[in-house]
Amino acid sequence: MNIPESDSGASLIGTSVPRVQDDRMLRGDGWYVDDIRDAGVLHAAILRSPIAAGRISGFDAAEAQSDPTVSLVLGPDDLDGAFQTIPAPWLIPGQQEVDFLLFDRVIRYVGQPVAVVVAESRAAAEDAIELIDVTFDESPAVVSIANARALDAPLVHHEIGSNMVGQIHLGNDVESLNNAFESAHTVIDREYTVPRISHNSMEPRGLVAEWIPSVQQLTVHSSTQVPHLVRQEVARALSLRADQVRVVAPDVGGAFGLKTLLFPDEALVCLASKTLGTRVKWIEDRAEALVSSYQGRGQLDRARLALDENGIFLALHVDLHGDVGAYSCTGTGGTGPFQVSGLMVEGPYRYSLAAAATVTAWYTNAVPTGAFRGYGMQEATYVRERLIDEAARVLGLDPVELRRRNMIPADELPFVTRLQMPYDSGDYPQALERASTMSAGKNNTSTARIRRGIGYSSMTEITGFAPSALCEMYQIHWSSWDSSKIRINEDGSVTVFSGLTSVGQGIETALGQIAAETLGVPMNLVAVQLGDTAVSPFSNMASQASRAVTIGGAALPGAAERLRERMLSLASAALKSDVDQVTFDGLIYTTADNGQSISWTQVAHRGWMGWGRKPADPIALEELGEYDPPSITYGYATHAAQVAVDLDTGKVAVEAYWLVHDAGVVVNPRIVEGQILGGVAMGFGSALLEEVVYSEAGQPLTTTYLDYILPASEDIPDIEMDHMVHPSPFTPGGFKGAGESGTIPTPGAIANAVAAAVPEIAEDLVFLPMSPSRIWTLLDKAGLAR
Repeated sequence: MNIPESDSGASLIGTSVPRVQDDRMLRGDGWYVDDIRDAGVLHAAILRSPIAAGRISGFDAAEAQSDPTVSLVLGPDDLDGAFQTIPAPWLIPGQQEVDFLLFDRVIRYVGQPVAVVVAESRAAAEDAIELIDVTFDESPAVVSIANARALDAPLVHHEIGSNMVGQIHLGNDVESLNNAFESAHTVIDREYTVPRISHNSMEPRGLVAEWIPSVQQLTVHSSTQVPHLVRQEVARALSLRADQVRVVAPDVGGAFGLKTLLFPDEALVCLASKTLGTRVKWIEDRAEALVSSYQGRGQLDRARLALDENGIFLALHVDLHGDVGAYSCTGTGGTGPFQVSGLMVEGPYRYSLAAAATVTAWYTNAVPTGAFRGYGMQEATYVRERLIDEAARVLGLDPVELRRRNMIPADELPFVTRLQMPYDSGDYPQALERASTMSAGKNNTSTARIRRGIGYSSMTEITGFAPSALCEMYQIHWSSWDSSKIRINEDGSVTVFSGLTSVGQGIETALGQIAAETLGVPMNLVAVQLGDTAVSPFSNMASQASRAVTIGGAALPGAAERLRERMLSLASAALKSDVDQVTFDGLIYTTADNGQSISWTQVAHRGWMGWGRKPADPIALEELGEYDPPSITYGYATHAAQVAVDLDTGKVAVEAYWLVHDAGVVVNPRIVEGQILGGVAMGFGSALLEEVVYSEAGQPLTTTYLDYILPASEDIPDIEMDHMVHPSPFTPGGFKGAGESGTIPTPGAIANAVAAAVPEIAEDLVFLPMSPSRIWTLLDKAGLAR
């Protein structure tokens, strides 16, 4: 597809170039894991535990193994000790579980893999699973944070002796906090619940693993955000060298933080391929995704805000309790999301005396939790912004005015928070003012049985996670730097190689824009190759945590600039002219000395011939760029929501939505707007609909889309969006991340709008999601329901 070029002389950065993949996607030519041809492929199915706690006591697969369609059954005896452990990426003080077992006879959650069956088809493999006789010794389960904290609670890990994973206190010390709260005029003290939610990516997880015995190589096509990290974990798990494993991420149909590790069931498929010496395919079905794919969120927080008589924030403390599920050292973050939530509780505000978070993580007999879009920050924003609105209600102040009084002004940035977050650039009050202006006078009149209100939510967001030095300081075992390679081919075409992955965010278009802009060539000369560890430069964290353009993209301009200079040098040699006499325009180099010219393609060809280069220059026209950020860069936003609350049914409808955000220099506004709109829609789900529910015995109760409700198009109103641009002072190009900006403030804005509409229930509005039954219960308690 020929990509429309920007106007002559106009910059490609900041231009809404159509996404390069859209043409083939709209024609049905996407290439996902399940599109890999089945010729010569065997299919796997996973036998999973039906109980939440206990131990495998018996396993008989003789009948399944006798089925002629079955090629392999790997059960507990085969899997015990078959894998090396995977180390925890992010520890919390006191954590004893520092290595993750990919297989264990001890059962700790429903859906835990017990065996893998490989057969001629997926249906045959699933039928064979029904022939396996497996028995369990069941134990009592514990499935909530409150129950896990009880003194007599069943233990998820008996060898640890406690359900507490560990604890960390961030920010000011306890004595400073106590003094601040004792001196306060007003203290708002609430306990907030943020439930677990499911990722629900359009494409569930899946992989095709192929072990070739003759060359001792394993190739894994995986629906993953992080091919280099998966290669690292596959190699370790199967005791292979890294160069024996190739991981390829084709098109990925959404991920949202889920696909950031090697899951145990995926390791079983890789082992099955290596055992059989052939190709084995496994595609997760939707029921498996809802039950056994890792989940996000899951917090119970006691939060306190201290204010003086003028509404100035004195102190903030959040006692945060997080549900890690059955294991705390999964590659998707473990306790990391809860620690991020603690670090980001302050938001864009000043606290004159103290601010802190105490983070405690707990085991439960449920599938592990980990990264979910905006992880930790959506939870922190919801809790803090609800506290602020409650303070405004109690003090009789306007919520916007209370925020205005306490926001960090632009002239105080950069600013280091009390929890040591180094905010970089921006204008937080201006975002608030713009959002307030956009929504001013828009509140439709309430009726006798329909109440309307507008609520606000402001946030700061970690993007471009994170400097290597910071990861080393916190003992976060991820390589957080990034690299990109760019090559000018002998025909003049340009190829960008990146370890980032395309998960629907349009990164291939953004990288193409950066490369074309830096080289000064049209976009249709540039192709981008992503997510193949055999050819892509190293990108351990790849496409997650709003870092693709901010870190991966920032690695590209320097490499492209060096290539641009080398091409200019080659052109000047060919034209027998000084470099400063040569100009480049329209893919033609021209010398001012005599008017002679040479084309971009001719220069590229001469370069690969080795002609005309300086003795110190390399021959190959390719350059590797690396970028390790000197600091985190921070996006920020203010959102406003108007809701209508039906007093008869408890249903909350969002009627209008406004937002103002700052993502630094925006490479492609259309892509950024799409990312933010999608994030807002996800935030609607968190606010009003989505919740993973377990029974007291640990049985999942939200196992289909009849039980787990997602937002539909009719739930989303028109969204009015405003952009601000304060470039990052750290990132080449001034980029900041934008992938999570839409989803972080949304639940807080909607909850505050409900509280504004029905202030009689505001004090008890401490939960998500705000389902009709829950809202109606509060309305009934307040005497408002019929």
